[in-house]
Amino acid sequence: MSDGIYEDVIRTESEGMNTDRMEMTVEIYESAECVRDHDFRTETNTHQPLQRTGSDCVKIRSSRAAAVCLVLLCVLLLTAVIVLCVTFTLERRHLISKNENLTNERDQLLTNITNLSEERDGLKIKTKNLTNERDQLLTMNMALTNQRNELTKERDQFNQERNELWKKFNEMDGWIYYQSSFYFISSEERNWAESRRYCTERGADLIIINNREEQEFVKKISGGTGVWIGLTDSDEEDRWKWVDGTNMTSGIWESGEPNGSKKENCAVLFSSGWHDYPCNKAFKFICVKNI
Repeated sequence: MSDGIYEDVIRTESEGMNTDRMEMTVEIYESAECVRDHDFRTETNTHQPLQRTGSDCVKIRSSRAAAVCLVLLCVLLLTAVIVLCVTFTLERRHLISKNENLTNERDQLLTNITNLSEERDGLKIKTKNLTNERDQLLTMNMALTNQRNELTKERDQFNQERNELWKKFNEMDGWIYYQSSFYFISSEERNWAESRRYCTERGADLIIINNREEQEFVKKISGGTGVWIGLTDSDEEDRWKWVDGTNMTSGIWESGEPNGSKKENCAVLFSSGWHDYPCNKAFKFICVKNI
């Protein structure tokens, strides 16, 4: 658009220059005409009346000059207006471009502000999560500390009990440790009631056999000889009970046993299995003390 305006300005100036040339030519031509008329009137002075005078030529030239000045003034004014229009247009384009740049910068700043706000919110959420995790870790740490203190107390108590047990074990001549219990096999024979009394006076009781593994252990330490165990049906016939008051649910009786009816109410362990015997018979016995 600016190139077209500049072309219009150049075209207008060219036309103005052409107009100036034409006006100057007309003026020269008229001056020459005035001179010729003056000479001609001088020569024919006596034959024809005066048509044009010098003052008329001056007036004509003045009118022409005024017209030319007016045209030149109009051209100058037009040129000035065109230049102003071009300048205004360029300045307006510059302002529009600057405004667009400022608008883009503003949009970019708004985008940056939005991104920063989102990042800030994300950081707040992360901070909150980390705070919660920290609190949970502190709670867990406190719980672990309490648990550690409890375990320390239990360990100390266990060590104390272990030391006491070892002390008791060293003081217990003839006792055998097996699966958290101490076993004692007598070297002398007694009846069932005296055997049990001997055990209870030492904080123990006649053995209660709960499984075949313990049965094999007792057979091993007894050498296969008969020993009293803590099983009897003295209170009610054929209802065998252990010395702790629990009923016998399954026994390891030898085939055909028990068979002594009311005469044989106490149990003896042999390598082949259990037998019922009269309680006043004398056998070795096994005491057991649980930890």
